[in-house]
Amino acid sequence: MKPPLALTMDLDDTLLDGEGLQESIDRVCTAIASAHTTLTSDQLKSANADAWMEYWESVADDWCLGRLDSSTFSLEGWRRTLRACGCNDTVIAQEARDLHRVFAREAHRLYDDVETFLEFVANSKLPIALVTNGASDVQREKLAVLAIEDIFVAVIVSAEVGAAKPDALPFLAAVDALGCEPGSVWHVGDNLLTDVAGAQRAGLASVWLNRHGRSRVADGPVPDLEVRSLSELSAILRALGD
Repeated sequence: MKPPLALTMDLDDTLLDGEGLQESIDRVCTAIASAHTTLTSDQLKSANADAWMEYWESVADDWCLGRLDSSTFSLEGWRRTLRACGCNDTVIAQEARDLHRVFAREAHRLYDDVETFLEFVANSKLPIALVTNGASDVQREKLAVLAIEDIFVAVIVSAEVGAAKPDALPFLAAVDALGCEPGSVWHVGDNLLTDVAGAQRAGLASVWLNRHGRSRVADGPVPDLEVRSLSELSAILRALGD
């Protein structure tokens, strides 16, 4: 691979530690169970996992493309959670939604290697853009909490451009903002389908950030480069620049 002239990066589970989301959900379940003694925290956690898995499959595209607002999205997820626990109280569902937004904000955190990597990129004068799937208000809020938005030449959010990874459009919008040709840009992300296959579809080189040592399926997307951490990626970029 030739040294890149610019980078694009995914947000969730690439820069943002996804464990924070589960922590915020667990806090909501504990708080709701404490306030409403007919419910238990463990019961709510189990119901929430099942409810979100089923609900997400039916609304993922609408949420990523901005056709479903995040407040309605979250409320329905908690309504389904509570209904599975025998509770049909809309006020409690609204309470859970509002708590979740507060707790999620508090749980947003970068992976340990992100700040050092972003400093390396800045010192290397390597332009960088963000390409993320999700609702505009949710993704923008994450960036504000993490205080990293100003690092990027451009922030491309699927709901704002009307197309979600692995569609080529979000990648090409980022490349256009960077002022580069697609072939001179590396995209870094954790998801083989949305990040790796999507980047390759748009003509970018794909870097799979495989933090947890997952295995690829035999007929799945093949990244141009696989790394286990952003520290490893920094070392590769440094070596290519020498």
